Amino acid sequence: MVDREVHFPPRFNAVDMQASYIARLVPGSACDLARKPGCAVFFCSSRQMSDTLNRRHALKFMGAPLMLPLGGTAIASLLTGCGGGSDDDSKPAPDYVSASFVAMAAPSLAAPADMAKTLVNSTLMVKFSDDSTQGYSLSYAPFFTTGELVTDGKGGKILAGGYVDFAGKPIVDTSVAGKERQFFSDSPDGTTLRKLDNATVTGLKGNAVFAVVQFEYTTRAQDDKTDMYGKLPSPIAVLTLDQDPATGKLTLAKYHNVDTSPAMGLWITCGASLSPWGSHLSSEEYEPDAFTIASNTMFKDYSRNLFGDETKANPYHYGHLPEVTVNPDGTGTIKKHYCMGRISHELIQVMPDNRTAIMGDDATNGGFFMFVANTEKDLSAGTLYVAKFGPGFSLDPAAAGAPLTWIKLGSATSAEIKALADTLKPTDIMDVASTDPSDATFTKIWLSGKVQWVRVKAGMDKAAAFLETHRYAALKGGSMAFTKMEGTTVNVKDKVAYSALQNMQSSMVKGNAAYNADYNIGIDKALNAGGVLAHTLSTGQKDTTGTAINSDWVPSLTKTLLVGEDLATADALGNLANPDKIGAPDNLKFSEKLRTLFIGEDSSYHVNNFVWAYNIDTKVLSRIVSMPAGAEATGLGVTDDINGWTYITANFQHPGDWVASLHGKVQATLDPLVRANYNNRFGAQVGYLTGAITSVKLAKTVV
Repeated sequence: MVDREVHFPPRFNAVDMQASYIARLVPGSACDLARKPGCAVFFCSSRQMSDTLNRRHALKFMGAPLMLPLGGTAIASLLTGCGGGSDDDSKPAPDYVSASFVAMAAPSLAAPADMAKTLVNSTLMVKFSDDSTQGYSLSYAPFFTTGELVTDGKGGKILAGGYVDFAGKPIVDTSVAGKERQFFSDSPDGTTLRKLDNATVTGLKGNAVFAVVQFEYTTRAQDDKTDMYGKLPSPIAVLTLDQDPATGKLTLAKYHNVDTSPAMGLWITCGASLSPWGSHLSSEEYEPDAFTIASNTMFKDYSRNLFGDETKANPYHYGHLPEVTVNPDGTGTIKKHYCMGRISHELIQVMPDNRTAIMGDDATNGGFFMFVANTEKDLSAGTLYVAKFGPGFSLDPAAAGAPLTWIKLGSATSAEIKALADTLKPTDIMDVASTDPSDATFTKIWLSGKVQWVRVKAGMDKAAAFLETHRYAALKGGSMAFTKMEGTTVNVKDKVAYSALQNMQSSMVKGNAAYNADYNIGIDKALNAGGVLAHTLSTGQKDTTGTAINSDWVPSLTKTLLVGEDLATADALGNLANPDKIGAPDNLKFSEKLRTLFIGEDSSYHVNNFVWAYNIDTKVLSRIVSMPAGAEATGLGVTDDINGWTYITANFQHPGDWVASLHGKVQATLDPLVRANYNNRFGAQVGYLTGAITSVKLAKTVV
């Protein structure tokens, strides 16, 4: 065999679909490309080279969703629609071995249209036990654009991402006289995907698959100038998706708004995760400060839009963990867990024990929190901890890392904390001073970048732990030093959890006014591009009082996995961070079968935010998606197997949200394109990555 690299034509047509490939082959490999009307096939093998399509090694590119051929039928069934045959059909089909991504280049002004849309020019390469390799060209397929009227599954239409009040009535944007319309979100975020074995939705052509998607906020009113951030109650919806059994394609069949009144409405829902038992674990970030609520005009607007009364909303009802259960008929029910700490919940990740959860805290002077539930698959009661870091924190991935111990903050049920939230005022719980009271009964803490002095009222430790969690965790000695700890996820096989730090600034930087050396988390200078941390998960851990922690999934050591790179001066496009490295990581999801950590960006340092795939074994980082300029990558999720198909969900929010220091070189060119693509910047998309393949099942069979 002759070593070679094969470059496919940049626009190879298969069933009139556009696709492009660059396949890098292992030494000694050869490639076959076969095509007939309605079918295109790409196959690489180090064992044979043929001009004739081999049925057992075919790959059909039909614009179907990404699906990994992890079992034997992957090969055996690929030619269902292609025809052709082989004299080797009696042999067992090979098994999946590994996967890698061929990265795409970042878009540039050489093709402005590519910068103004979701661009996917990456390829997934899958290796099998017979040394064959198959390439999967990736693309993006939206379920909908917010602001569209979509099916409600009952013969009617409903506004995607539309806002409603506590009574379920539309909240109307009156900012342009004579053009009143219901508010809708431009910021879809956390998304999860699952199937139910007892689904009862009717009228589907294929299998029922259910997604839950939440909408974090909307950026502006339709007058294009009134700021609406945080002023509207976050909607959350269940999507019934019709899965084509032959191709795996997902089509929206029903959109259902979840009634959030049992949770007192939702506040700034950001990331989300799928619990091991199939529920949607939501989030409420940037919990409103109860001590300054009287002057918080954003919260007053929120209360007025939700309840019709700017004084009715209770700040202690927000900053918690909502959980949505999908019903077999495609509806959903919600409850809010008040016992998991009132923090800036980005999202949580529940471990395989169905009890232990680690939490991202999207704050300045944020902490690393853990919750251990009393009962499996039930987050309504348990114990809350905050991490205390030992020496050794470093941005160097080769460093030994920092050991962790855990401070118990308290144990409670959701019901008892809800009762406290209903009745207590902040001054019932603790005293807070912004200047030194010269009183030894107060403790100096750092909160949101500023110094405060706090003292818990007698008998109020439980209320403080669960309703004033940031202040109480700092008082108890937690390492409250992180800036914007965002996504969390877990690598079960290696017992490693990952956390994204969007930025490493202020409270993490030595000498900064928000820095406290006692927290043992310090860097010499800010790293705006952020990074990803890796936490070793251990059994047999004890809290700082010597009491055993009832979990085998406790973070015990933290190291740095990946970091971005700030640029001293902007590059030719305007990037303020190296576009070939991660920049302000936010969403994190790990795929066990792909052995890949997926990373989505929320960056004010990359002109286009990207989604990356980092192979944990090979240490290769690959750019796989570019979002529209000015948009944040959100809704990242990986579901390894739904009826034999693997899906990667991906959304974006607020396209064309221009930052002068970042987008000054591109805004004039890209703004009209973004406006044309996404409803004058008011629309954003919810969708998923697709691959070009036909149906494949995971179970190994012999053909």
